[in-house]
Amino acid sequence: MLASVWIVLLAVNIQAGDGQSVQMDSIKSGFVGSQVELRCIFINSNPPVKISQVTWQKFLNGTKQNVAIANPSLGVSVLPPFKERVTFKQAAVRHRTPSLEDTTIMFSNLRLSDEAAYICEYTTFPAGNRENMVNLTVFARPLTRMTLTTPTIVARPQKRKMTVATCLSANGKPPSVIKWDTRLKGEATFQETQNANGTVTVRSNYVVVPSRETHKQKLTCIVTYNSERITDSVVLNVQYEPEVKIDGFDGNWYLDRQDVSLTCNADANPPVTVYQWKVVNGSLPNTVKILNNSLIFKGAVTYELAGTYVCAATNGIGTRTGLVQVNVTEFPNNPPPGGREIPQEQHNAGAVIGCAVGGVVLLAAAATLLFVFLRRRQRTFKGDYSTKKQVFGNGYSKAGGLPAHPPIPNNLQYPDDSDDEKKPAQIAVTGGFEASERDFDGDAEDLKRPYFTVDEGESRDYDERTLAFQYDPESEIADDMVSQTDGSVISKKEWYV
Repeated sequence: MLASVWIVLLAVNIQAGDGQSVQMDSIKSGFVGSQVELRCIFINSNPPVKISQVTWQKFLNGTKQNVAIANPSLGVSVLPPFKERVTFKQAAVRHRTPSLEDTTIMFSNLRLSDEAAYICEYTTFPAGNRENMVNLTVFARPLTRMTLTTPTIVARPQKRKMTVATCLSANGKPPSVIKWDTRLKGEATFQETQNANGTVTVRSNYVVVPSRETHKQKLTCIVTYNSERITDSVVLNVQYEPEVKIDGFDGNWYLDRQDVSLTCNADANPPVTVYQWKVVNGSLPNTVKILNNSLIFKGAVTYELAGTYVCAATNGIGTRTGLVQVNVTEFPNNPPPGGREIPQEQHNAGAVIGCAVGGVVLLAAAATLLFVFLRRRQRTFKGDYSTKKQVFGNGYSKAGGLPAHPPIPNNLQYPDDSDDEKKPAQIAVTGGFEASERDFDGDAEDLKRPYFTVDEGESRDYDERTLAFQYDPESEIADDMVSQTDGSVISKKEWYV
C-alpha cells in the first residue's frame, strides 16, 4: 500500500511596479498517489505586454531544475522525470497560437520526492521577467497493522514476561502516536526509526506474563495520525495446564446413603485429554465405576468409601492434580431446626464475640482484685525500724515483730467461757505488793486489751509485778495512741511518720 503525500504550497504574489503580477495559491496539500493543482495566472498591464515564454522550475538546495515550458512559437515541453505526471491545465496553452495568461499545472501521482519549492516565471517584452515561488511540502499517511508475536502463547510455570503483540505504524510523515487499550496488566515498549525517504516508522510491543487469566483477553492498538484515529484489535489465545477441582463431596456422606459420585472438573487450554483417578495409600473401592471424568459409587455408602481421592488431568501443555478428602459418618448431618444450616462464618463470628466478652470479664475481675488489694494495703500499718515506742499487751511494734517486754505472769487469768475480747481478771501477786483492780469499758475499742508503753531508753528491770502497776491508760491512749482494725494500737507519732 502506497502512503499518501500531502503537498503544501505557499505562494507570494509579486506585483511589478508597472502593473504586471503573477498570482498563485498560498497553500496546497495532498497525499502520495493523489493529484494536486498548482495555480499560476499572469495579470497583464494596460497597455499589455507581450508574453514570450512561461517556465516552471523546481528549486531544491539552491539548484534550479526545469519542469515544464510553454512557448508561443515552439509549443509545450515537459521534461523528465515529470513528463508522465505534469500537464498544463488549460488546453489553450497547448494550441499552435497559445494563450499563456493561465499556465496552471496539474501534478498527478504525487511522490515524496516532489517536495521542493516551485517557481513560475513569465518572460515578457518589453517589461522583462516576472515570477512567483511556492513551497511544496509532502506528507505521507502511514501503513498501520497489528499482529500477534506468535500464534501460540504458552503460560509457563516460571511466569516469565514475553511480547504477545506488536503494533506498527510504518512510513508515516509526520510520525504517528501509538497507544494501547486493554484490561491486561502488562507494559508497552516504543521505538521510532527514521527512514531514508524522510518518513518515520513507529513500533510498539506489548509485554505481559501469560497465564490462565490472560486467555481470551482483548488487546487494542490505537494509532493517531494528524486528526485520524486508526484502531486494530486481537484476542489472546493462551495455552495453559489444567486447573483441577473435584466436586461431589458435600461433607454429608453417611452410611446407607445412595447415589454419590465425584467429578473431576478441569479448566484447560487445550482441553484435557486424559483423566486418572487414585486413592492415597489405598485403592479405589470395588463398587466404583469410572465414567469419563467422574467416579460413580454403586449401592449404599460404606466406610470403605472414606479416603483421599486424587484426580490427575492431562492436556497438551502438562498435567495437574486435584484432591478431596472424603469422610463417612454413621448418621447424616441434619441441619438445625428451621431447615437452614448455620454458615461457618456465623460460627466463627460467635467464637470471636465470645472470646472478646470473656476477655472483658477477665479484665474487669483483675481490676476489681487490684482495687481491693490496694485498699487493704492503704489500711495496713506503715512503719520503719526507727521505733521510739513499743506497745505491750496485744499490740505490735512498728517494726512488725514481737516486742521485747517482760514475761506475762503465770497468774494472769482469762475466762474460758467467753469469745469476746479477753479482759484480765483480778491479779494476785506476792512480795508485799497489793494488786489494784480497775474496771474497763468493754464497748470502748481503745480499751479492750491491757497495755502500757515503755521508753526504749529506760533500763529498769521488769518482773511479774509490773502488770499490776496502777496507771491511767485513758490519757495515754486518747492523746497518743490509735486503734487499728485488727484490735491493736499504735502511737500516733509512729503512724504519721
